[in-house]
Amino acid sequence: MRTRIATDLAQQGLMQTLGVTLLEVSMGHVTLELPIGDAVSQQNGFVHAGAIASVLDSACGFAALSVMDEDSDVLAVEFKINFVAPAVGVSLRAVAEVIKSGRTITLCTARGYAVGADGALKLVAVMQGTMIRVVGSTP
Repeated sequence: MRTRIATDLAQQGLMQTLGVTLLEVSMGHVTLELPIGDAVSQQNGFVHAGAIASVLDSACGFAALSVMDEDSDVLAVEFKINFVAPAVGVSLRAVAEVIKSGRTITLCTARGYAVGADGALKLVAVMQGTMIRVVGSTP
């Protein structure tokens, strides 16, 4: 499962551009990490909301993929995100888990944490995402 998700992450151009890495994988759970720097900041020096949303979306997608068959892939159908604090620190950690998985639709949640220089975590965003199982999704 880890190899498959790591391979898929390596094939995502946006995640590679952002420098996102895979930290943890288990059935229904995935943790990704985004290094914080100027490339992902907005005008006030906080991590841009779009970067946070992208990483949380990918984390949800990979969590959903972790509970699916080998012939399955996953696409986002919908997500909602709440930003609860500005993201500053050394990295952004996205922790996602599957809430409910069906034959076609999987509901996930993800939390984004700013990781401080001391390793302390501060909650900055919460996402709820709906993922759809697809087969043969290559364009």
